[in-house]
Amino acid sequence: MGMSPRQGSASKIKLESFEELFGNDGRQEGSSEQILLIPLTELYPFQNHPFRVEDDEKMEETAESIRQYGVLVPGIARERTGGGYEIIAGHRRKRGSELAVKTEMPIIIRPYSDDEATIIMVDSNIQREDILPSEKAKAYAMKYEAMKHQGKKSGRNTLEEVGEAAGENAKKVQRYIWLSKLSDTLLAMVDRRKLGFSQGVDFSFLSKEAQQWYG
Repeated sequence: MGMSPRQGSASKIKLESFEELFGNDGRQEGSSEQILLIPLTELYPFQNHPFRVEDDEKMEETAESIRQYGVLVPGIARERTGGGYEIIAGHRRKRGSELAVKTEMPIIIRPYSDDEATIIMVDSNIQREDILPSEKAKAYAMKYEAMKHQGKKSGRNTLEEVGEAAGENAKKVQRYIWLSKLSDTLLAMVDRRKLGFSQGVDFSFLSKEAQQWYG
C-alpha cells in the first residue's frame, strides 16, 4: 500500500505476520502490514460512533495499563477527508492514551470504504459486556444499512449476518433496529430501565411527535 506524506512522516514499525498476533482477519495469509505511531491530535472519532467512551473505573484501568506497557494492540483507522485519520477500532485506547499522557498511538491504516469501516467498527465493539440497549440499537442499525448498501453476497438473511458477531438471531436484531427509531429521551429511559425493552419497541412505531408525549 502506498503511503501519503503524512503517513511517511510518522514513526514506523514493521509487523511481518499480523495474523500471528491478532488472528486471520480475511486478508491474504502471510501478508505484512505497517503499524504507524500516529499523534493523538490527528486521530478523530468515527462519524456517529454509537458507543460510549467514558472516564470510568475501566478506563482508568486501561490508562494505567497504557502507562506501564503502552498500547499493546494497535488501533485501526483510515485516512480522513479533512485531514488526519478516522478511528475505526481503538476509541477507548485513544482515550486511555490521553489519560496516560501519551502523545501518539500505534495505528494500522487501511483504505476501507464507508460500509466496510462501519461494519468493522460495530463488530469490534458489539461483544463488550457493558453495552447499553441504545448503543446496541444504533450500532445494529448502522451495520444493517451498511450491509444493505453492499448488496447480498452470501444469500443469507442480512439480519442474521448483522447479529452474527454478537451471537444474536435475526428476530432480536430486528427488534433492536426498531428500538433505534425511539427518541433520545425514550432511549435513555430504556437504558435506565425506566421503560422496558418490549415497551420501547412498541413505542418506536409511533411518530417522533407522538413519542414526545411519553418522554
